[in-house]
Amino acid sequence: MGERGPLAGADGNLAALAELDEAVLLDGLRERFLRQQVYTDIGDILIAMNPFQPLPLYGREVSERYRHHEKGTLPPHIFAVASRAYHAMLGRGGGGPRSQCIVISGESGAGKTESAKLLLQHIMNLCKGNSQLEQQILQVNPLLEAFGNAQTVMNDNSSRFGKYLQLRFQKNTVQGAKLSEYLLEKSRVVQQDAGERNFHIFYYMFAGLSSEEKEMYGLLDPSLYRYISGQYGTQEVAQRWKHKYQEVCNALDMVGFQEQEQVDMQVILAGVLSLGNVTFVPEESNGSVKVSEASQGWLKAAAGQFGVQEDELLKCLVCTMSVTRDARDSIAKVAYGRVFGWIVCKINELLAENVDPQVELSEIGILDIFGFENFAVNRFEQLCINLANEQLQHFFNHHIFQLEQAAYKEEELPWETIPFNNNEPVLNLLLAKPLGLLSLLDEQSAFPQATDKTFVDKLNSSFKGNLYFQPGRGRVLGFSIIHYAGKVQYTAGGFLEKNRDTLPASIRGLFINSVTPLLSVLFTATISRTGTLMPHVKAKVVAGADNKFNSTRKQSAGAQFRHSLMVLMERMYSANPHFVRCIKPNSKKEPGVVDSQLVLQQLRYNGLLETIRIRRDGFSWRPTFEEFVERYGIILVKPNVSLTKESCLEILQSTELSGWICGKTRLFFKYWHQEELAKYVGQLERAAAVIQKVFRGFRCRKNYLNLMAELRAQAQHLQEEAEKERSQRLAMEAEAQKKISLPVPMPRKRHLHPHLSSSSKETKPPVPRPRSKLTESTPFDNFLDPSAPHPALRTEGQPGEEAIMRKLKRGETIRWFKETQAKKVVQDDGAFPSWLRGMISRREAENLLKDKPLGCFLVRISQSRPGYTLTYKGEGRCRHYMVQMQPNARYIILGEDRAHASLTELVEYHQTVGIKPFMELLTVPCEQKSENLDCKDLECLTLDPSAAKREAPPEQQPCSSMPSTCKPAVQSGAVKALKHVWLRRSKNLQNKQSFNKNNTQTSSGKKRGSLQAFPRLHTSIRRAMQEIQQLPSAPLKTSVQTCCLPASTDDVEPQ
Repeated sequence: MGERGPLAGADGNLAALAELDEAVLLDGLRERFLRQQVYTDIGDILIAMNPFQPLPLYGREVSERYRHHEKGTLPPHIFAVASRAYHAMLGRGGGGPRSQCIVISGESGAGKTESAKLLLQHIMNLCKGNSQLEQQILQVNPLLEAFGNAQTVMNDNSSRFGKYLQLRFQKNTVQGAKLSEYLLEKSRVVQQDAGERNFHIFYYMFAGLSSEEKEMYGLLDPSLYRYISGQYGTQEVAQRWKHKYQEVCNALDMVGFQEQEQVDMQVILAGVLSLGNVTFVPEESNGSVKVSEASQGWLKAAAGQFGVQEDELLKCLVCTMSVTRDARDSIAKVAYGRVFGWIVCKINELLAENVDPQVELSEIGILDIFGFENFAVNRFEQLCINLANEQLQHFFNHHIFQLEQAAYKEEELPWETIPFNNNEPVLNLLLAKPLGLLSLLDEQSAFPQATDKTFVDKLNSSFKGNLYFQPGRGRVLGFSIIHYAGKVQYTAGGFLEKNRDTLPASIRGLFINSVTPLLSVLFTATISRTGTLMPHVKAKVVAGADNKFNSTRKQSAGAQFRHSLMVLMERMYSANPHFVRCIKPNSKKEPGVVDSQLVLQQLRYNGLLETIRIRRDGFSWRPTFEEFVERYGIILVKPNVSLTKESCLEILQSTELSGWICGKTRLFFKYWHQEELAKYVGQLERAAAVIQKVFRGFRCRKNYLNLMAELRAQAQHLQEEAEKERSQRLAMEAEAQKKISLPVPMPRKRHLHPHLSSSSKETKPPVPRPRSKLTESTPFDNFLDPSAPHPALRTEGQPGEEAIMRKLKRGETIRWFKETQAKKVVQDDGAFPSWLRGMISRREAENLLKDKPLGCFLVRISQSRPGYTLTYKGEGRCRHYMVQMQPNARYIILGEDRAHASLTELVEYHQTVGIKPFMELLTVPCEQKSENLDCKDLECLTLDPSAAKREAPPEQQPCSSMPSTCKPAVQSGAVKALKHVWLRRSKNLQNKQSFNKNNTQTSSGKKRGSLQAFPRLHTSIRRAMQEIQQLPSAPLKTSVQTCCLPASTDDVEPQ
């Protein structure tokens, strides 16, 4: 059958090239890049070149264009990949619903992290859900970047860990997310090479914290800290870091972290920095070591920040010189690593799906993992990073080359094999058991006397003659491996120490008993086989029970990474993959510059030339006969299509497709055939929708006419019965007239009261007769004879269950406001803000704003749920924005990406920043006047109600919304259920309030009702900072000295 090219107008698709070689490929990519067309297709594979500058390609308008685009109608784009994966997950475009995964690969600095963020942004836009979950998921990236990314010589925002984000969907709505992290580079906490920095969060804290907060956490000038090499940035860079810190704090609030958790997390990070400044000197008497005089203050500060006793921390640290130094750095690395692991666990807990376990969820996974690295000095971390990239390259080769060409051979198709760079021998070198490199590393790590030199000697003897391994040369202890991306020389120093990942057991016992709850949780937790932190209930351990320097983990770091990589590959092999290959145009990170040699090198080791050839000549979609008929049998428009080869050929012959091949057990299609077949199915689905619409209309009209006929017949029957009854009554009256009866006295004439004047009698309007409660109007009353009586449908003797439920909900909302909100909203003068209304309805709010100017607004308490609604006078209409209060007491407008500590702060913020998506600014508040009655429910809230009233359920509260005289006669089951829910919520609220009282104290500098969390030993931290500042060896800048002045003596340390 004749071949056909890709769809017309498919600009930027390299699979359409008639002439194919490296020069043509390179020229095409360069020309597109210089025209700021950074995306190029190879069939269904996307090449993305890092522009190193912002481009106007990612706005909401662009995202809307790629929602339902057809391939070839729009240029290649990262949004197109997200749309293709989303629609494939839903079963659109050919094939049934199936989990998807998007694999992003490339060198460090090629733009993988930004690509992952754009993919996530577009998928959340495709969901169009009406919940805050989408915004919470979008906040995960900036949060993880702050704690897991750092500046390297190759990339200013390099991911020093790998992550796999699984988005869980029920139909087309996201229901939850799960995050998996891989191999955080913890050694960066204690050591950075020249031109590199520590993790971003340390610099963000120095730039973003106020002077009072730095004093609270125990942070001084950044040039004093050894773990950040005394480096800081310019004023411009510091300003950018300050903005980033605000983004991180907002992300923590949005995702749902409690304020005390955030404080504990930051004070632990400050303790890590202080611990790095503790130095040791040998004692002359017995050869042991002690803390130097200059670092006594740093030891005291670290103990206060960790929430432990100074002497206990000193006992755990002081041993021999080498072990003491290793213990100090090990504590810092493990503490930071567990904080990072806890953040990931907390994100998974807060974003977990809340659906029935029996409901089957679809999934889209996004893999953003560290890129291939080849530095001047490559260590254990670079080996693991490059191993992960080897595994991803093998996954790509397996799907693009091995599976496809094996199917051609099995089906006996005429095919000339396309050679590719198979990296399986390198994976065997690294992962094989028992003689792989990681297995030998674990073997050597198990021997206490083994050293890095014995490990290298073992490698040299085991891999002698291996084409992909080369022994080290010169004085540097190391070895080289020939990876798929080139030769990398590794420095073996520190391999055993990092693989053991040891921690003094005495330190673990000490930190478990820390008064800082978060630190205790981190060190009570266990570590899974894949290196995941698994927190559990705190169990006190006697500190110092085991002073030996041994490992608290059962598995080495290399074994954990190998297991996590294996789990990741299992997830990816079970899903349908989409590939994004990121290319780095130059090493200087300059926009508009293409280094041809660097780009060509990446094209070669990624195998893109071979990929273009197999996408152009091969058949990427290979369904079996049964799968094809099940999906496309509808094209024949007949029932009971048999699942055979003949049916497949009949279906294809009814279309205009060409270029496909029929094998022995399956069909072979080009990458564009699936989309063309989807068009045929789409036409039939639209036709089916029209047929369903017409039939449903016919059925509804028929039912309507039958119902009308029945109602008319019923009305006629009632009319006939009434006529018959009237005739009988007249006949009886006529019969009675014939009988002789006594004379009936005339009724006495009623006289008017003298106080009623004739004028009042004339002006008083007639009182309409009340309608009988025994009858109720139907939707078809307009079509009936008005003189005919209405049929009785139901009797309204008692108030309905809905009314009782409404009253209970209203009472519950008033109680929620009184117990949790009143103190936060009330102003210093004891009054509510002018923009706050009571519990009024949507229509009442619109009537209040009817004659107000554009931008006028009010905030009202919701009638149906505990929460608020912001009503805004817009252009030609009023808009109602739902204000959600999260479990961590943060206020968010539904759909916004910013959380606020108070309702007042939310209003003030949106007076300067518009509300999305219309960017509407709040201007004039709708003033609350005392004569208005919409705040009547709130009048008594500023008073201190009695304990009896505070404990009474909502339906027993005397308020204007529910008079005491209106008590329901019968409490239904639904009412009792609501009462049970209220009691449970009330109990949870009391527990939460008692917890907050123990963990927070009122700040005199804050507004009324606001609470501030503090570190447990912040007074000890402040004293240690004063002691450090008094040392002559630590001169501080004037600005730092002023921000760390002693607090007043009445500052009491919280218990």
